[in-house]
Amino acid sequence: MGSYLFSVLFLLLENISAPAIPVTVADRPNFVLIIADDIGWDDLGCYGHPLVKSPTIDRLAKEGLVFDHFYLTTSSCSPSRASIISGRYPHNTGAAELHTPLPEQIVTFVRRLDSAGYYTAQAGKWHLGDGIRKDFDAIYDKGTEMGDGGEGRWVATLRERPADQPFFMWFAALDAHRPWGPNPFSGTHNPEEVVPPVYLADTLPTKLDLARYYDEITRFDHAIGEVEQELKRQGVLDQTVIIVISDNGRPFPRSKTRMYDSGIKSPMIIKWPGGIQEAGKRSEALISSIDIAPTILDIAGLEIGDTFQGKSFLPVLALPESEFRNYVFAEHNWHDHEALERMVRTKEYTYILNLRPQHSQNGPADSNASVSYEDLKSLRASGKLNAAQADVFSAPRPHEELYMSTDRDQLHNVAADPENAEILRVLRLTLSRWMAETADSHPENLTPDWYNKETGKALDIIRIRGDMPGGMDAITINAKGPF
Repeated sequence: MGSYLFSVLFLLLENISAPAIPVTVADRPNFVLIIADDIGWDDLGCYGHPLVKSPTIDRLAKEGLVFDHFYLTTSSCSPSRASIISGRYPHNTGAAELHTPLPEQIVTFVRRLDSAGYYTAQAGKWHLGDGIRKDFDAIYDKGTEMGDGGEGRWVATLRERPADQPFFMWFAALDAHRPWGPNPFSGTHNPEEVVPPVYLADTLPTKLDLARYYDEITRFDHAIGEVEQELKRQGVLDQTVIIVISDNGRPFPRSKTRMYDSGIKSPMIIKWPGGIQEAGKRSEALISSIDIAPTILDIAGLEIGDTFQGKSFLPVLALPESEFRNYVFAEHNWHDHEALERMVRTKEYTYILNLRPQHSQNGPADSNASVSYEDLKSLRASGKLNAAQADVFSAPRPHEELYMSTDRDQLHNVAADPENAEILRVLRLTLSRWMAETADSHPENLTPDWYNKETGKALDIIRIRGDMPGGMDAITINAKGPF
């Protein structure tokens, strides 16, 4: 396995177009992709959180590779997952909005693995529709078998796999999606010790809300440890690539559905004893979630093909200090409420274009029904909101936002500062070029709000869909580009 890996890496790093390298079934590594539901990028110990208990993931970080600049294409559950599995931007999948099924004609990397002889299985949250279910040999997505946290069928799915095939597992948790359910780790985090972000209220109810969210992260972490132990028991741990990510940011105001790092940035930890030679390192490479699909195919020794808009970051696994992308792109489309935003990010700057600035961005319905949101409304009623807390209620919003990487929480919009005029011009042009090359569209008739932004409750309306950005015509677009 090692000689195969480094021969591929040498060719990739030398920028040589290599023919497909035949790999025997026995040589092919296995894959376990573990996806959290609504866990923020910095809500893990290995990303610097001082309170959250995530011992398994923290150990994986020491034994593998941690990515400090991994970004999703959207901060919205099903569109994010559709983007990951297809290696395409949301408006190029035909499923840009929440709860929209991924069309059958979209090629997934799982379909490619399955066709190449991999056993492919899913356990936990699905949220991708019926069109691509046939890409998996087994799917376990029913509530009774998933368990409250979505991890209940993970180990059993590993145990029932055929012993004579390499395998790919799509393990998708419900943790830490609201509402908080029964949890053997409840009480792990003391709310008195919680320090809320500056954009949330510094109150005991909000601290308790965060503590219960942290408890679900610990359950997710524990389930990963059980998966790892099962792989070890089967004697395949060293031949298995374990990837841990989240689908979007934490389910709190100014996080989930937003284009800020609190919504769009994700943890990514990869452990691969047979392929990562410098364990315990951190990579500063800029990676997009559309890059996971081609990378897995590349590791498996398969041709990537031209249906994926991402590119393989296999060379980064060998040389973590190497550069990869200049830009990553993301989008905010309908998720309970009408929205149309586009984002481009470098390591130094974040540029956000808001094409519906007339609307406030309170957050998704589940967050708007939370006690953390109620605490913000109480502060608003008493006139005590700080500027960061007031952001979720603000309307109209800026048409353009620009943030520097030194502004960790992205609180200070510097788009109007004259000294930033040149970088603003460059990022505008870059985003405009990306939108043109990927056939992005800006429909006038977008899907309207389905939920009350103040209460999170469903509106008493006929739930209709508007025109989806990109639309079905854009699913044929391929945009590898120079980005």
